[in-house]
Amino acid sequence: MHTPAYSQLAGALTYLSPTPLPAGSLVRVPLGQRETLGVVWEPTDAGSDATKFLDVNKLRPVSAVLDALPPLTPHWRALIRFAASYYQRSAGEVALAALPPQLRDLSSVQLARKLKKLAKAAAGAVTPAPAAADSAASPPGDLSPLQPHPDNNSKTIALSAEQTSAIGQFNQHPGPFLLFGATGSGKTEVFMHCTAQLLARQPQAQVLVMVPEINLTPQLEERFKARFEAQFDADAVVSLHSGMSPAQRLNSWLAAHSGAARIVLGTRMAVFASMPTLQLIIVDEEHDPSYKSHEGARYSARDLAIYRGHLEGIKVMLGSATPSLESWYHSRPQAEGGRYLRLDMPSRIGQGQLPLVRRVDMAHQPKGCIIAAPLLAAIAQRVARGEQSMLFLNRRGYAPVLECTDCGWQSTCPNCSAFRVFHKIDRTLRCHHCGLMERVPSYCPTCGNADISPVGRGTERLEEHLSELLADIRRPDGQPVRVVRIDADTTKLKGALQAQLAQVHSGDVDVLVGTQMIAKGHDFRRITLVAAVNPDNALFSSDFRAPERLFSLLMQAAGRAGRDAAVASRSEMWLQTTHPTHPLYEALKNHDYPAFAASQLKERLQAGMPPMSFQALVRADARSQEVAQGFLNAASLAATQHTDTAALLSHLTLYPAVPMTIARVANVERAQMLIESPSRTALQRFLTAWQGVLHSTRSAPECKGLMRWAIDVDPLLI
Repeated sequence: MHTPAYSQLAGALTYLSPTPLPAGSLVRVPLGQRETLGVVWEPTDAGSDATKFLDVNKLRPVSAVLDALPPLTPHWRALIRFAASYYQRSAGEVALAALPPQLRDLSSVQLARKLKKLAKAAAGAVTPAPAAADSAASPPGDLSPLQPHPDNNSKTIALSAEQTSAIGQFNQHPGPFLLFGATGSGKTEVFMHCTAQLLARQPQAQVLVMVPEINLTPQLEERFKARFEAQFDADAVVSLHSGMSPAQRLNSWLAAHSGAARIVLGTRMAVFASMPTLQLIIVDEEHDPSYKSHEGARYSARDLAIYRGHLEGIKVMLGSATPSLESWYHSRPQAEGGRYLRLDMPSRIGQGQLPLVRRVDMAHQPKGCIIAAPLLAAIAQRVARGEQSMLFLNRRGYAPVLECTDCGWQSTCPNCSAFRVFHKIDRTLRCHHCGLMERVPSYCPTCGNADISPVGRGTERLEEHLSELLADIRRPDGQPVRVVRIDADTTKLKGALQAQLAQVHSGDVDVLVGTQMIAKGHDFRRITLVAAVNPDNALFSSDFRAPERLFSLLMQAAGRAGRDAAVASRSEMWLQTTHPTHPLYEALKNHDYPAFAASQLKERLQAGMPPMSFQALVRADARSQEVAQGFLNAASLAATQHTDTAALLSHLTLYPAVPMTIARVANVERAQMLIESPSRTALQRFLTAWQGVLHSTRSAPECKGLMRWAIDVDPLLI
């Protein structure tokens, strides 16, 4: 059943079938007045006992069996069971969210036709080149730094000594692995080389490669296809993410499920891909918060990848220049309790230098200055040399708020406890939370004053300001400077992002402005200057993870500069800050992630924060804050009176309910309660036992008006 845990109808349902169906079979079944997709599941002991008392005459029959598809494997079902149990969701919600919705619309005959087409394509595939197989068969200690390029035996890729060492350790040990490599150190080549070796040894094996965001998938897919399509066929490398059309997603899922796809590239949802011969999982940019789902089943794809590797007995490699503190902590020496093997690649390919970090103290700049004069001069120098610059500001729109200079009116959203953002390009006020959009008023709605002005700045305003500042500067060919903005507003249309990135790669852009979506993962060869316009906001956040996210973002952004060894020596990272001596910026200046991580882990140890402890959030949505907080506090009190939960309270801390940071979204009031424990086991036992208490508390009269509740295990945003 695809129902959330707060629903009373969240368990397995029983249907009639004329013949026994193996567990994992896909079926279509009636549910109320509609028909839905279902998965045949192994009965639990409690479920087996319950079926003895069912009235068979009241059971409804299975509508159709999709017997053209092989059943979902025991490993896949075990992964779903674990994810549902650990993240406190129903198995049906997790399982059916992982399957392509279009499966429910196709008959078994149609599916058989699609599978036959995939099998025919796979049968015509080219077998791996013998040279690649020979290199893969070599003992790890004899790995040559020059290996045949799989799609062209006449071409070789020279591996660095650090890449060779990392691949050798990968071959010698079971893992899991954390590939800790500087930006531009060649981590992707290591991923592809390990994949090539595996497929040379086991041509029927499958590899799952995960990236954090959809916009990073096309460029990685292009690289993997260039390397592996000549060995196999056009369906050997497929993508799997939520941005695909239903038909595309179905075809990719069928290619993976049938074994026709050798390599699956995807975002967090791909961790649930059905891959019967999976032998390797790679998680690129493993630190990225996008791997954690913030709706539905709130799972961490990175953590599930580690569990799936353990479940299936296969290798898992995480990769990052700025690992999450959890992964860094787990990759400490084994003697200290570490569970991952850390593979170090601190140097850039071609001996390229990491960018010089420059800090501009904005306290010494004129009041209202947006771009400091030294930074502007540095950008002009890049333009004169035909190089590119990149400036990022993690706020889209023109300004975060409009304000009346007379009465103080501000463009608050009537539906949310947030401001509507001013977008000058179409003269609208937009709420980025509920989607409300209105035209900018000609005068103040409160006092009628015509002088309403933007406060603060977003990427749209930064783009406009830069264009004005650089209006008199000319490129080497005499043409004006070309400033381009890339953010969620400029990439709404299909193919827009790829077109804009192509402009950057071809050199048609001189200055790139954008949000964090341009600051990570992209291989820009002409950029020699990266600037963070206003990074200070996260320095003093109440969120204990904010410094980690800021350091990661800045270091990843710095990594976009000087990726070509020919220009690396003059690459720079600029920070406009009012706190130039902050320890975080000192660590960034030295590109010293280990020092930063050590200081952060020390602070977390002293405060008893993750990864030294374990957390869960219970969130409640209601018509009023009183009801939302009242439900959570009532459930907390009830836990002290319930036998199964009361026994575990000595191992936990339940904090009082509080409003969420943005307490109201789309006229729904939101509250949350934090639960913390030094024991993961104790926390899990409590949450499981507490489910019944939450359900019973919901039906209390004082909780009338409660809309929904959800448990978020290992939350990233508190």
